[in-house]
Amino acid sequence: MIQEFYSNGKLLLTGEYLILDGAVGLAVPTKYGQFLKVTPADYPNFIWESKDEVGKIWFELVLDINTLKKNPEQICFSFSSPEKNKIADTLLKIMVQAKKMNPEFLKSKAGYKVTTELTFQKEWGLGSSSTLLNNVAQWANINPYQLLWNTIGGSGYDIACAKNNTPILYNLTQTEPKVENILFEPSFKNQLYFIHLNKKQNSQTGILNYKLLHFDKAQIIKQISEITLALVNCKSADEFASLITSHELILSKILGQMPVKDLLFPDYMGSIKSLGAWGGDFILAIGDEKTPAYFKAKGFMTVIPYTNMVL
Repeated sequence: MIQEFYSNGKLLLTGEYLILDGAVGLAVPTKYGQFLKVTPADYPNFIWESKDEVGKIWFELVLDINTLKKNPEQICFSFSSPEKNKIADTLLKIMVQAKKMNPEFLKSKAGYKVTTELTFQKEWGLGSSSTLLNNVAQWANINPYQLLWNTIGGSGYDIACAKNNTPILYNLTQTEPKVENILFEPSFKNQLYFIHLNKKQNSQTGILNYKLLHFDKAQIIKQISEITLALVNCKSADEFASLITSHELILSKILGQMPVKDLLFPDYMGSIKSLGAWGGDFILAIGDEKTPAYFKAKGFMTVIPYTNMVL
């Protein structure tokens, strides 16, 4: 029997980095995501294909199913690309952990053909890893948060977005996730745009660098959480702009990095906020009908209105 799973992509609007230490963050699932299809095979192989948003295979792997189930430590990859070796190692780690968490997983004597397909460009940083993890967790019937923490790590807000179809408030307490589905429909949402910065930031590197920082976490977490709750309830574009500017200034100070507006867009007429790991992926801008033309003139061609991005 063919099985098919789907998970939503994600964007974290507030609380980046600090969400790891208990700050309340506002996150939204996206209209983009990833499919995973499992087809039983008549041969004892585990075949994996990863496809991009146009259906082109960008990664593939073939393993002996019995080795994967019984002796995964014997598997060694020798792709010509270090990046593909890393992808293969991560994928193996995920499958091995899923099997440990549910011994009934992959129990069939036959093999499997697994196909994943993104509906967004993998360079966008909308959650190619988190959507994969949540899909595998559905397939294996295991806890996706635990699978995340046993493999690549992170706060888990992206898993929450993968599983939920509304904006959420996310709070990590004692490594346990607290997820609150909320109604977040700002009256000025037509003034909000997501712009891709033409590069993908390594969030794991960003997290490692953040963990080396020393500052008054309790006070900063309180401030960011208050901004998050105020943002959810704000009624005007001006108030929203003021809140995201305050958020940027707080993060800029503790990270020792210049806000993206000061760095790249000092002449932009509206407010801009970094999203996720600073320095790449998407930013959020508040503006007007001239906003797309402004960013495209600067060479940033991926400008997506809020209503086209958020589920």
